[in-house]
Amino acid sequence: MWVRWRVGGRAPPGAHAHNPAMHPALFHFDRPESVATWSAIDDRVMGGVSRSTLRFDPAGHAVFAGTVSADNNGGFASVRSAVVWQAGGGFDRAGFDASGYGAIELEVRGDGRRYKLALRTDRGFDGVNYQAAFEPPAGLWTRVRLALADFRPTWRGRPVPDAPSLHGARIEQLGLMIADRQFGGFELAVRGMWMLRDSAEAGG
Repeated sequence: MWVRWRVGGRAPPGAHAHNPAMHPALFHFDRPESVATWSAIDDRVMGGVSRSTLRFDPAGHAVFAGTVSADNNGGFASVRSAVVWQAGGGFDRAGFDASGYGAIELEVRGDGRRYKLALRTDRGFDGVNYQAAFEPPAGLWTRVRLALADFRPTWRGRPVPDAPSLHGARIEQLGLMIADRQFGGFELAVRGMWMLRDSAEAGG
């Protein structure tokens, strides 16, 4: 289950301003260099022709955009970055220990399409990743909460039911994806991604 509410609108119980001590930012896309670690991993790695990028918008956010094509048995586009989060005034810690955290919150502006947030607990290119879907409304800045318990482990699109839980894991990579036969152009604006510490916040 995911929870959403419009930025500037009435928030659900437990809503908050982002306190760095309680809600550390995994990514805050407020500067051009904030997108420097992100790279595209599209269906081109399997012979497809879909394309995507994560670029900085001068308005102060990132944009995940591109085109999804069915050509050559393709059908997905994604971007990914290693998690190197800010601590002690500098980006100096690789990975994020999720112990004691219950959810991830995104501030996004959608286009009516369904997206996925993907987490990995290693630095490898291939392997198990944990995915949770969300579908923010088109044209509105929205906060989306994704409980860690709702991320489903997969490998190349197949479920991995015996994968370890994300609770207590170390999140090493994070990505955005669009798939599910949503062909054509897409654009998702993202202001940031934050960890939420306790179960009350994770549940909304």
